[in-house]
Amino acid sequence: MDLAFLHPLYEHQGPWASVYVDLSRHTEDTPHERELTAAAVARELAEQGADDATCRAVKEAVEELRHATDPHGRALFACAGRVVLDPPLARPPYGGTTADWAPLPHVAPLLDLAGEDPVCVVAYVDRKGADFELRSALGSSDAGGVTGRQWPVHRTSSVDWSERHFQLRVENTWEHNAAEIADALAVCQEETGADLLILVGDDRERRSVHERLPKRLQDRMAEASRGAGSRLLDDEVEGLRENHVRSRAREDLDRFLAARTPDGEGRAGAAEGVPALVEAAREHRIDELLVIPDAPDTHREVWIGEDADQLAVRRTELKTLGEQNSWSARADDALLRSAVMTGAPAISVTPALPSEAAQKAPVGGLGALLRWK
Repeated sequence: MDLAFLHPLYEHQGPWASVYVDLSRHTEDTPHERELTAAAVARELAEQGADDATCRAVKEAVEELRHATDPHGRALFACAGRVVLDPPLARPPYGGTTADWAPLPHVAPLLDLAGEDPVCVVAYVDRKGADFELRSALGSSDAGGVTGRQWPVHRTSSVDWSERHFQLRVENTWEHNAAEIADALAVCQEETGADLLILVGDDRERRSVHERLPKRLQDRMAEASRGAGSRLLDDEVEGLRENHVRSRAREDLDRFLAARTPDGEGRAGAAEGVPALVEAAREHRIDELLVIPDAPDTHREVWIGEDADQLAVRRTELKTLGEQNSWSARADDALLRSAVMTGAPAISVTPALPSEAAQKAPVGGLGALLRWK
């Protein structure tokens, strides 16, 4: 998961209100029930020590969600009387609506609730061109398409020598159209930032397009066999997305397991356990953070300063490093702040569980691939 969108959260000093609003029953709730939810969230934050201005801002934001069309939910991050970020969720929050008040925004749940639901482009391919459709947890929309050469596109049944030239022209038309579709699909992926591309159509047509896609997109591909004019159902797209997420999580977990073995210089390419990860974060060596949300170490207390690389297992360590101000924070949120500010991605490896590799998953639920240069 690319964490760049979280940057605004670390441009302000906390403390922070972090609210995950469940909208999965949105259409069933009455306006009065939604007002009660907003009031309950504000009351919960106040009981945890939140200031009045931030409580009011969150209450108003939750009330405004009565106009939202989000099918699952919304996360709200607020401080100093203002909601700074409110990303939509790809699935309902576990356990319903929650509210937390802490020195850092509690962003770790986003790895499961928002980060691992790939946006995908579905390409309905035939011999004359393709239609593109953008699919996500929030719905579907038209994403354009491409029209290739329209003639000739069908073979004749003749085997006469005089037809050979015509058959060759048909082949050339197919090849030309497949190349145009592949080029247009690559552009569409770049413009939409889609994580997954799904080719839909006859076997030969899909294969011709697949072979012409850039190498960088080959591991983002999935295919579905359909006749002309057929559309994928939502549950079919969801199944393909889940397979893609599971595959990516297993690949990252396998890389982590392999990186545990020290190289020729005795340096391991992976770290796990809070002390080792805190040290790696201070030295800006986290290349990718692996998290199992709500695993034991995610709740572990660490100490943070004002800057992202000011973190320690013990408060006295920060004073040794010259930091005068310090606050207690969750290990997962402190490490995620460090990852955001150093440009490192993060991933929940929950989709890879259960699997054989999961038996050797990061100890305590937190691990990292490291960079040494």
